[in-house]
Amino acid sequence: MSGGVDSSAAAWLLKQQGHEVIGLFMRSGVHAETNCELPVVDSPAAHRQGCCSAADAADARRVADSLDIPFHALNFQDAFGRIKDYFADEYLAGRTPNPCVMCNNWLKFGRLWEFAQQIQATHIASGHYAQVVPANESNDPTQPPASVALVRGADRSKDQSYVLFGIEPELLKHVLFPVGHAAKSEIRDTAQRAGLQVFDKPDSQEICFVPDNDYAGFLRRHRGELDTAGQVVDTAGTVVGEHDGYERFTIGQRRGLGIAFGEPRYVVAIEPESHRVVVGQHEDLARQSLEADRLNWIVQQAGDDLPLRCRAQIRYRHDAAAATVERTDDDRVRVSFDEPQFGVAPGQAVVFYDFPENNQVLGGGWIL
Repeated sequence: MSGGVDSSAAAWLLKQQGHEVIGLFMRSGVHAETNCELPVVDSPAAHRQGCCSAADAADARRVADSLDIPFHALNFQDAFGRIKDYFADEYLAGRTPNPCVMCNNWLKFGRLWEFAQQIQATHIASGHYAQVVPANESNDPTQPPASVALVRGADRSKDQSYVLFGIEPELLKHVLFPVGHAAKSEIRDTAQRAGLQVFDKPDSQEICFVPDNDYAGFLRRHRGELDTAGQVVDTAGTVVGEHDGYERFTIGQRRGLGIAFGEPRYVVAIEPESHRVVVGQHEDLARQSLEADRLNWIVQQAGDDLPLRCRAQIRYRHDAAAATVERTDDDRVRVSFDEPQFGVAPGQAVVFYDFPENNQVLGGGWIL
């Protein structure tokens, strides 16, 4: 329970279904009044920062009290320290991290599941907009009927299945997503009818340990002063300017380059060894293929039967594109797109969905 409307409504729905529900809140050690959830857009109110603050903990406890369910606030400061280290390491390596996926892998469906087993709980639930269904409902004839499938949320505009690809396949049958069958507007209405005071609480937008999305400021606080300044060059290697730190940039970025070109320019590469940031035109972002490693196959047969036709999604708000996945070695694949894709960023996840339906998560990995 993050203190937001989705997890609060999820708890209410589970109780209505007859489950014995226990509320858990993750304390991050971030000491702020308003302080991690997934980036979500189009909320009915102004965006807020995160889900791990003292105010959020108080909201979660009030909801638990109103539902008359036990509530525990767990100290995960050490685990959040691991996520902060990962975040800093990736940016300083010139990659674009995804801490929300890591939070799901390590904490929400890692440490929280360990706690659930200690108290003999049978399932762990969250307010993610995704669905776990019997495999035969996912139109996958290759799986035995007893297995389950991870599929997109019914509200495609809120679907969060992309950030859940790292769930261990054996754990999936112990996972519940009570709000995944509905639209966000329906969940707000449900929460209001249930008397949950968080029904109109704004959606979280930013990363809980990065106030105001100031990544560079976080890195300096976390790692001290950095010597990462360097040159901005074009694709021919001509110096066109200077920058204060390559960690301030990400692939595909157009705004905030600090240089006037007279026409749009985009970050097309980051070279941490030389501290250079390479800019180019939009067509320079086009990639026909990518490589990925650290794979997690939710549908094991899909990973065993490569090459695989699929829809591949390269970031949270990307329209999954038709592609073929081929193995290059034991833990690395090449993803070849039917049409060039723009803004492929090393460090982000690539998630594979069934083809052509684009509904079931088959697996995923990390872009090299």
